[in-house]
Amino acid sequence: MPRTVITGGAGFIGSHFCERLVAEGHEVVCVDNLATGSLDNIAHLRGQIEFIRHNVTQPIHVAGPVDYVLHLASPASPVDYMRLPIPTLKVGSLGTHNALGLAKAKHARYLLASTSEVYGDPEVHPQPETYYGHVNPVGERSVYDEAKRFAESITMAYHRYHRVDTRIARIFNTYGPRMRLDDGRVVPNFVAQALRNEPLTVYGDGAQTRSFCYVEDLIEGLWRLLQSEIDTPVNLGTPYEYTVKDFARLIIDLTGSASEIVHCPLPTQDDPRSRRPDLTKAETQLRWSPHVALEDGLRRTIEWFRARLSVRSVVG
Repeated sequence: MPRTVITGGAGFIGSHFCERLVAEGHEVVCVDNLATGSLDNIAHLRGQIEFIRHNVTQPIHVAGPVDYVLHLASPASPVDYMRLPIPTLKVGSLGTHNALGLAKAKHARYLLASTSEVYGDPEVHPQPETYYGHVNPVGERSVYDEAKRFAESITMAYHRYHRVDTRIARIFNTYGPRMRLDDGRVVPNFVAQALRNEPLTVYGDGAQTRSFCYVEDLIEGLWRLLQSEIDTPVNLGTPYEYTVKDFARLIIDLTGSASEIVHCPLPTQDDPRSRRPDLTKAETQLRWSPHVALEDGLRRTIEWFRARLSVRSVVG
């Protein structure tokens, strides 16, 4: 039975990956300080995984053999990394260093969950892995962007210098059940507002574009990358692009909401105007592409949020 340590395993994506690892027969050690994750996300796995509450910016000690180390720990939404700027930088730097140190000590394969934010506000569209990015190193968003860019750099340094067997996934916008209601990203924002019949807040003119990948597809891509021999970054996301304004209209239609769209000033500088992955590498080398249609994934996600809002209403 392979033994896998996953940092950030109680988070949105991490908890789904824990499920997949268990299904694949792995013994799973979930490490999370619950800064943005929740034990509710892994409650259904109780008895099947080991949970360690720990801040990975401190050295990670795990007794016994380890076959894989997956580093997913980090605040990931602008709301979180604006609220936690220094912890975000520390988990991307010190946390990555500690996770790599564990992988090196255990001779384990290592996977870094990086992000499309390494491309910044891109001047190349769609973004291939060969694009170096357009990032403001001192802007408000830099605490996340540069933390992930550093994480990729130190991962490759450990790969080249210490011969650690590494993988890097550049994750584009992902959505699905277990996102927090107060996450702050576009899907939970719009869905929660629509279900409450509140105005949907579109920042700027809404012409900026995003692509949205359902979490089930992403996990399949991460699993294939983990099992592959690709040691350079790989984009994982969906190539289907929507303007934020059109996406808001779709959410209103799918929820049957009476909400209207209102426009607000952009909350931060350097907000990307476009974001869509070039998936050529994933398609040809991993034989992976997303399959869940946006409307289907959104319906599942909406029902999950609807149930959570109903529970809150009853409790309130």
